[in-house]
Amino acid sequence: MVLESTVICLDNSEWMRNGDYIPTRMEAQHDAANLIAGAKTQSNPESTVGVLTMAGKRCELLVSPTDDMSKILNSLHNVPINGRLNFSAAVQVAQLALKHRRNKNGGQRIIIFVGSPVEDDQRQMLKVAKLLKKNNVACDIVSMGELDDNQEKLQAFVEACNSNGNSHLITIPAGVLPSDVLISSPVIQDGDMGAAMAASAAGGAGSGVGDFGGINANIDPELALALRVSMEEERARQEAASKANAGGSGLEALPEGFDPMALSAMDEEERLLQQALALSMAESGLQFQDAPAPEVPTDVMDSSMDPNEDSALEAALQLSMAPEEKADGEDINMAVAPPQTATQEEPQQFLDPDFVNQLLGSLPGVDPSDPKIQAALQQLSGKEDKDEKKPDEK
Repeated sequence: MVLESTVICLDNSEWMRNGDYIPTRMEAQHDAANLIAGAKTQSNPESTVGVLTMAGKRCELLVSPTDDMSKILNSLHNVPINGRLNFSAAVQVAQLALKHRRNKNGGQRIIIFVGSPVEDDQRQMLKVAKLLKKNNVACDIVSMGELDDNQEKLQAFVEACNSNGNSHLITIPAGVLPSDVLISSPVIQDGDMGAAMAASAAGGAGSGVGDFGGINANIDPELALALRVSMEEERARQEAASKANAGGSGLEALPEGFDPMALSAMDEEERLLQQALALSMAESGLQFQDAPAPEVPTDVMDSSMDPNEDSALEAALQLSMAPEEKADGEDINMAVAPPQTATQEEPQQFLDPDFVNQLLGSLPGVDPSDPKIQAALQQLSGKEDKDEKKPDEK
């Protein structure tokens, strides 16, 4: 928005106590004035806003055009209700305040709130309007009360001061918040949007606000259309996914609002859990007595698993679960030697009786002269003799 100095003229007459605008005309006017002041000061850091009252014994300039938002808001909420509206005199005071504005650059604008009957002579009003046009002062009128009585005078005033579409008349019907209408009107938006948009916003009472996540369709119809198309596509995608999931699994249609992706995620987690459990049980060689052994998927089996080690673990488990029995003077040997394959060969040094005898002598508590040990060594010696005779026989 361009640099502009604005004076907001407030109607503080006794008519502003009426409750046809929520909560009253005066409170509704305050909200709309706050909106305008904030929009003007935020649009350009050098824009200024002043506040003027139009009723009472005399027109009073509460705040000269300034960019201090705290002063503006304080003046807006300290406006007393008193007397009757003096339209022509207030416009002239506002024009004089703009003439002595701090920043001479930028445009000049007067925004007038009218909520009571305009008793000024129409010829005097037209004379003031032509003076505004001569000094390049734009004027916007917000009519929010006594619409039928003021329509003719206010329309003639706007047409007289209008220059290249810079002046507008915004008519707000009873029961509608003025701020909802002004937010999409030329008073807040750029003046190039014209009076047609102002009339549409006033007639529609701001119905387009909030339909698409707070986006006003009157301000940005392309963005509102894109949001609506996106919402429809997402809804169609969810419905198609729900139907496909129900048809593929043979189930009935899922309830509305149920996410089919959550069901597939749960199925995947359960499948992975079953595979992990089966793999751990296969590695340890365990199996429940009352339940069949779970099937281990071939894609998760480890090709490096040794079947001999698996059988040894099973044999050790069976022996550990069997009841322990001991006879008088007899011990049961629980050691289970792992099976040896045909390709395995015994080390040659353990077949030498002298080496074994020396090894046994080095062990504490072992007597090499024990008859049993001597018998075992003789067996090893006889086995060695047989192995040596085999090549000779050939």
